[in-house]
Amino acid sequence: MKRVVLAKLGLDGHDVGVRLIGKHLADAGFEVVYLGKRVATATIVQVAVQEDADAVGLSCLSGGLGHFASLTVEGLRREGSDVPVLAGGIDEPAEIDRMMAAGVHRHFGPGASMTEIVTAFEKATADL
Repeated sequence: MKRVVLAKLGLDGHDVGVRLIGKHLADAGFEVVYLGKRVATATIVQVAVQEDADAVGLSCLSGGLGHFASLTVEGLRREGSDVPVLAGGIDEPAEIDRMMAAGVHRHFGPGASMTEIVTAFEKATADL
């Protein structure tokens, strides 16, 4: 079973969407480790490495997604992990570009369907 670590970043306290994504990923056969709201990037990195995660999913709707997602990818790479990071939420276009350049595997904006998100996690972990 493939393991996914999900977390809310920054000051965003709205977690209904990420928990719904976790349910759909679990229904698709993933083991989901949900870290909760306002999780520090260092904690996400630590848990992803300890849990031997196959993917990391990040969510932030309050701004800062690009910054925090980039820090998460950088932290994972420093730990020797090349696990794909998928991010959902809102930020300035330049920040979205920044996180994609930093190595985020996929970004989902508002309105992304559950099918699209689950399929992206399946594809991101397909070769594992």
